[in-house]
Amino acid sequence: MSSSTWRAGVDGDPEQACPIAPVVDLVFSRWTTPILWALHEYGRQRFVELERRLVTITPKVLTQRLRQLERDGLVRRTYHAEVPPRVEYEITELGRSLAPLFAHLAQWSAGHLDRVEQARQDYDARQRPPRGR
Repeated sequence: MSSSTWRAGVDGDPEQACPIAPVVDLVFSRWTTPILWALHEYGRQRFVELERRLVTITPKVLTQRLRQLERDGLVRRTYHAEVPPRVEYEITELGRSLAPLFAHLAQWSAGHLDRVEQARQDYDARQRPPRGR
């Protein structure tokens, strides 16, 4: 990102001070990345299949997130008029276009999370009062 792109956001509306904020809000809201990962990794799935893969998500929250992802164009919902009706979800091309971003984040994670954990431990150790007083 160029400094002029960054400065344009800083000088303008405070809510636009960070030009990537809308992407972070869109992609990194709770449950979005696990849903997109599951659909990218395993392909088209029914609701119950997603529910099994994301064991701690409630049906209500899964429904809400899938609807939002469909609205955002990242997930496609297909209704099959059968008896019983069948609904399937799949990641769209727009959703797949996030794969390089997730790959970079996974690479960063593998290379740096140990340093983050060490920094946390060091910080916590400095915050503790000395023993014996």
